[in-house]
Amino acid sequence: MAMNDDHDRYLDLKGLSDYSSLSVRTLRDYISDEDDPLPSFCIRRKILVKKSEFDRWLSKHRAEPGKISTIAAEVLKEFKEAG
Repeated sequence: MAMNDDHDRYLDLKGLSDYSSLSVRTLRDYISDEDDPLPSFCIRRKILVKKSEFDRWLSKHRAEPGKISTIAAEVLKEFKEAG
């Protein structure tokens, strides 16, 4: 595989944010998640994520049909109970 193969490119958090449409803050949260962390590399203070590893990690979180509406209903229920 060529070093400049776009599929296996390393992205910093800004580049990954642009690629994924997720905020840098959300990506940092996913990287530090204890149960299912987003694989990353840290060189000094620079965080890099391999694009192919992000794609593989993301595919594990594919939404099931109907599950999103169930999650939304649960969040709204919690919100109403807190208020």
